[in-house]
Amino acid sequence: MVVHSLGVYLPESRVTAEEIAAWTHLPAEVVREKLGILEKPVPGPKDHPADMALWAAQAALGAAGLPGEAVDWVISIVEEYKDYPVWTTAPYLALGLGASRAKGLDLNQKCASLMGALEVARGLFATHKEVQVVLVAGGYRNGDLVDYLDPNTRFLYDLAAGGASLVLTRKGPGLRLLGLAHRMDPTLALAVKVPVGGTRNPLTPGNLSAFRLRVEDPETMKQRLNATSIPTFLEVIREALAEAGYTEADLDYLALLHMKRSAHRAVLEGLRLREEQSIYLERFGHLGQLDPILSLKLAWEKGLLREGSLVALAAAGVGYFYGAAVLRLEGGLHA
Repeated sequence: MVVHSLGVYLPESRVTAEEIAAWTHLPAEVVREKLGILEKPVPGPKDHPADMALWAAQAALGAAGLPGEAVDWVISIVEEYKDYPVWTTAPYLALGLGASRAKGLDLNQKCASLMGALEVARGLFATHKEVQVVLVAGGYRNGDLVDYLDPNTRFLYDLAAGGASLVLTRKGPGLRLLGLAHRMDPTLALAVKVPVGGTRNPLTPGNLSAFRLRVEDPETMKQRLNATSIPTFLEVIREALAEAGYTEADLDYLALLHMKRSAHRAVLEGLRLREEQSIYLERFGHLGQLDPILSLKLAWEKGLLREGSLVALAAAGVGYFYGAAVLRLEGGLHA
């Protein structure tokens, strides 16, 4: 299975570190240096998650030179907060792409959803010999759910908006998938959530203002993540490398989701990678599960990926999920 092509959609509107600083009452230097946000895309009135995913998918299919009819499966990783509640998006994507014969599913592991989608796609290719093309696409705008006056959700101030897509094919050229690894930390199952709008606390006119992302026990979560997050990232990356038959010394590029600047550096240092072997997404913020796709596209455009390059993708999603994939570039990439 190879990543044959990429597509990314980013809204035109942006907010800067200075604007975020004004909203949060933080010094702009803290936003820029500690949180690692110089600017980030924010949605316009037409930038809904499923539509952003569709536009990115159209770009990925166009880059591959494939019509919608060529798609065998559509795996949607559109975020749970989307155009409509209680709604699936794989059929919507298939409709917009003209993928009339495709099967599909919706998948969500928050910001680790791409890793889950790759695992599912690998299984489809392995067990269904007729499958030739799988399209993965997602849209994200959880930035709408950020309360910039809540210091306990400061790590979410980077949440942005956009869409991204991969076209996966059985044969090359592209980035051939060689290894995958996953971790889950159930101790943080309830740590981050929107506390109203579900069956436990239905949405009412009186609690609309609480429809924001909140941290249930900030101190416990902070202690747990300080102790485990970087080691777990390193573990899943090394496990995926081992499955592929490599070690971190063989890595050429790491596509890592956006996180605070010190954490990004800690992951690179843990793998003994140089700063130029990854792209810090300080001008894009955090597009959730789409960050690794964006990072791959930027790396390809900057000439950081060459024939034979060994690439790792790594992400984490609240819940808590961690995942990593290892791929090798064979014969170029369409992006």
